[in-house]
Amino acid sequence: MKIALAQLDYHIGNFEGNLAKMLDAIRTARSQDADIICFGELATCGYPPRDFLEFDDFIHLADASIEKLADAARGIAVVVGSPSHNPRIEGKDLFNSAYFLSEGKVAHVQHKALLPTYDIFDEYRYFEPATEFNVVEYKGKRIALSICEDLWNLGNENPLYTICPLDEMQDQQPDFILNISASPFAHDHADERIHVLKANAERYKIPLFYVNHVGAQTEIIFDGGSMVVAPNGTILDELPYFEECIRFYDLDEVFRGGREILQPKDKMALIHDALVCGLKDYFGKLGFKKAILGLSGGIDSAIVAVLAAEALGEDNVRVLLMPSPFSSDHSVLDARQLAENLGCQYDIIPIEKAYQTYMELLESHFLGQPFNLAEENIQARIRGNLLMAFSNKFGHILLNTTNKSEMAVGYGTLYGDLCGGLSVIGDVYKTEVYELARYLNRHKEIIPENIITKPPSAELRPNQKDSDSLPEYDELDPILYQYIEKHQSPQDLIDMGFDEKLVRRVLRLVNINEFKRYQTAPVLRVTSKAFGMGRRMPIVGKYLA
Repeated sequence: MKIALAQLDYHIGNFEGNLAKMLDAIRTARSQDADIICFGELATCGYPPRDFLEFDDFIHLADASIEKLADAARGIAVVVGSPSHNPRIEGKDLFNSAYFLSEGKVAHVQHKALLPTYDIFDEYRYFEPATEFNVVEYKGKRIALSICEDLWNLGNENPLYTICPLDEMQDQQPDFILNISASPFAHDHADERIHVLKANAERYKIPLFYVNHVGAQTEIIFDGGSMVVAPNGTILDELPYFEECIRFYDLDEVFRGGREILQPKDKMALIHDALVCGLKDYFGKLGFKKAILGLSGGIDSAIVAVLAAEALGEDNVRVLLMPSPFSSDHSVLDARQLAENLGCQYDIIPIEKAYQTYMELLESHFLGQPFNLAEENIQARIRGNLLMAFSNKFGHILLNTTNKSEMAVGYGTLYGDLCGGLSVIGDVYKTEVYELARYLNRHKEIIPENIITKPPSAELRPNQKDSDSLPEYDELDPILYQYIEKHQSPQDLIDMGFDEKLVRRVLRLVNINEFKRYQTAPVLRVTSKAFGMGRRMPIVGKYLA
């Protein structure tokens, strides 16, 4: 038996486009004499469809895709994910299902049992969990169909769940497992995923075929990495990250096993590829073409400019250099050099006149008040207005350049430098930004060395440095990581050896600035806990404030 894994980039709600991709893959698989082709979880409609699932028409369109795929499943079986109707009176209206299509009809449907409701997942909001588990027989083989999370309660040891779907199928003696998934990317998730798949194959002592999505759905990025696992737990193949592809496997050869084949997992390479993928799909799936951003001469905007040029092409990226009275000459020179290195269009628009006009308008109202955050933020908001003017006039999408460290502690100006349609590096800590800059310069100097080595500064007052307002980033970031990603309490952090005064100061900054994060652009997710839909905090919470 020959099995094809189709690792594809789906588009939420684009039934016609998703169907066309799958039909083309079926034709390719049939031409290679494949017996079965497998697509991803909820492939007909894209993942996650969220409240689109509440529209009857949306479900009808998914059903229509299943009918057309079934019609194409002649001489080849098709395994595909799609929502399905719950015929019972009780429970949710829908199941998250894996369809087995053969000879023009639906031969079998297996529903998902383990419905994640944590981080970015909210499946129990929409779906009823499966209570029945049956293998499907095809060409003399018994196949255990499963969907994503159903593999993640091995031996019923996950405290989130009370059932292990594959355990329930073992009495039916399946010959192999097909798992269709939509498993999002985080730079440290691949090893955990590999461990779970290997453990499943070893437990049941049968081959496991796992197919994942690739591509981005706004902030959620899918890395692919589909896998074939031998009965002894050896990973016989791991498909490329961030690439669509179809590969074919002989079942008898998988039973025999072989040498392990894994993709490289360099952290900065993965983050880089994920961000480029996120940018490409955000623009491509929304029908946008051109981006704009403010280029300050600092490292954050430099990183975003390089990523945007790589994702969209330098001709589709425009940058504005907007020096204020407090901008250093070298910042303007550094920004210009970077723009020239990239070959993208740049404009220099000094904001001193606009800033002085604001100062004159406010002079009588601010009389006797010292220069403070108000004057600093006016500069940021002038820049934001100019960027949005270009965006509106020329149809460019504004990219936000704030990093995760700044976003965490509120070191950004609402309606100023926090503007934008997409936050590109909002899930990358400042210390990681420097690592990413070195990665981008690995072959040649794209980002001028001075941008990387100079002390970070917003340049909104004379001789300003980030360290005037914040701890040094190598002190700040470890605290943020432990609090945001690892959910450590103040006492936990103090017990780890962090200074108590610093811990309480940092955590207070994180919590009192939640209101800013509610008003900022969606953040491309590259960690297990990005700001946005996967981290739901109250704005007015008292905890640690």
